[in-house]
Formats: sequence, C-alpha cells, structure tokens
Amino acid sequence: MKATELRELTITELKAREEELAEEAANLRIQLAIKRLDNPLKIRETKRELARVKTVLREKISAGEEAEEPTAAESVVEESKQGETVEQDSSNDTQ
Repeated sequence: MKATELRELTITELKAREEELAEEAANLRIQLAIKRLDNPLKIRETKRELARVKTVLREKISAGEEAEEPTAAESVVEESKQGETVEQDSSNDTQ
C-alpha cells in the first residue's frame, strides 16, 4: 500500500496491519534461514511497508487522532493489566 492509502485507514486498522506485517516479516526471515524462500526481495518489500505503516501510525497519534473502539483482544489485555494492578496493590497492603 502507498502512504496515501495508509493515511485513509484508522489507527485500529493500522495497528492490525502493523501486526500482520511484523508476523509476515518474521516468517520470511525463518524461510530465508531454512532456504525455503523463493523471492528474497519479499523481505525488503515487507520491511518497507511495515516502516510506512509505523510512520503513518506515528503521524496520526502525534496529530492527536483518537483510536476507535478497542478490539476484543485489546479489551482483554487492558482488563488483565487492570487486574494485575489491583493484585499488586492488595499485596502491598499486607506488608
């Protein structure tokens, strides 16, 4: 995708795309290591697109755009973080 196309996406969509590309880059590096990669230039293309996504995401965040509703996975992570904080606070009270 070009940067202009990426700028049309929401922050949530950009984060999802970033995760996809990071996973794809990792898989390509593994394939390269075991000599199963047909097109080594695919690594370069993936890394560049990942950099584009990160740049646009950073632009949107620094511009003050708010993320949309958190995805289900993000909600679960937030809830687990809040639970850990409560547990830590209660363990400090007993000392």
